[in-house]
Amino acid sequence: MVTSESKRKHFTIHSTKLRWKCMEAKSHNVIARLLLIACLLSTSVFAQLDTAEGKVIEVDYIPTYNDTLVVFKYVKNGEIRTATIIEGDTVRWMVLDEVLLIDKPTFDSDEARRRYFILKRKVMHVYPYAVLAGNRLDSLNLRLDTLSDDDDKDDYIEEYNDFLRERFEPELRKLTRSEGQILCKLIYRETGMSVYDLISDYRSGWTAFWWNVNANWYDISLKQPYLPEEDDEDQLIEQILQRAFQQGLLQERVPFYPPSE
Repeated sequence: MVTSESKRKHFTIHSTKLRWKCMEAKSHNVIARLLLIACLLSTSVFAQLDTAEGKVIEVDYIPTYNDTLVVFKYVKNGEIRTATIIEGDTVRWMVLDEVLLIDKPTFDSDEARRRYFILKRKVMHVYPYAVLAGNRLDSLNLRLDTLSDDDDKDDYIEEYNDFLRERFEPELRKLTRSEGQILCKLIYRETGMSVYDLISDYRSGWTAFWWNVNANWYDISLKQPYLPEEDDEDQLIEQILQRAFQQGLLQERVPFYPPSE
């Protein structure tokens, strides 16, 4: 037997379900309207962009915490570009030039400052020689790769060595011992090889051995690498170079052979 109490509970449950369905229908209706408005606004915005920015070719909606970012690609002057719409404002994407941040040198004493500026003067003095060495080595390798006969290669290497000796030896003899060691490091920087290995590869191991013995008499090692990540002096040298490149005091060498990919 159905009591009035059970009828009341059944009516209450039924009424609750109806309210949920109505609320759900309204919710779907609101969402549908919002989506329609969004589509209309987007259509209007991108229709304007088609004339103002260029032809829109791709649109992507990125949900965020408080809003939705609209990222789109468009074609202008034959170039594909990217922009973002943020709160109604169109922000174009631009690739900026790389900016290198260099720590300003600090000194704990006047002596440390003095040593730094002495090192800077020497680096500025010998870096052009390292650039010439690197460029000449690129030219040498470029020429050698066009020769197939070993005798022709040996003759060309000998001519190259004669040229270097006549062109640079008088100037290099004027360098101090410390400048000579810095030059060896910078040649390693520009070629990726120590002076000892360069002589060994392009002359002979025997010649490289005796050159290194003679250099050792002047406290110069032809095997010295350039390791700014590990060596404190090399790190200072690299900072001096980078600052000089930024200030236009020196021009950094760009290797041209083998060609970069």
